[in-house]
Amino acid sequence: MTFTASSTPQELQQALGERVRRLRLRRDLDQLQAAAKAGVSEKALRNLEAGRGSTVETLLRVLKALDALAGLDALAPPVSVSPLAMLDQGAEPKRVSRPRKRREGGGSP
Repeated sequence: MTFTASSTPQELQQALGERVRRLRLRRDLDQLQAAAKAGVSEKALRNLEAGRGSTVETLLRVLKALDALAGLDALAPPVSVSPLAMLDQGAEPKRVSRPRKRREGGGSP
């Protein structure tokens, strides 16, 4: 299954879990080995692979153990230019200060 905008969250979890399972098998690891390497329980890995809900931490630990973190750059690429810096370029000052008028006579009011 591919990830589409019309997919339900449950379908997306199942598709993601299936991809993690295939990746684990390509790395020639059984669930017990992969779970131990990731520092998660075997049940947590089974739930992730079955699309039965999992934590982001479990997903990240498993991806790290399977040496598959590079795909996260596509999900959230690093920002090379600060959006705030772009907004500041050419922005008009919010307030303009004017020189104070000097009172004539130099005395007190």
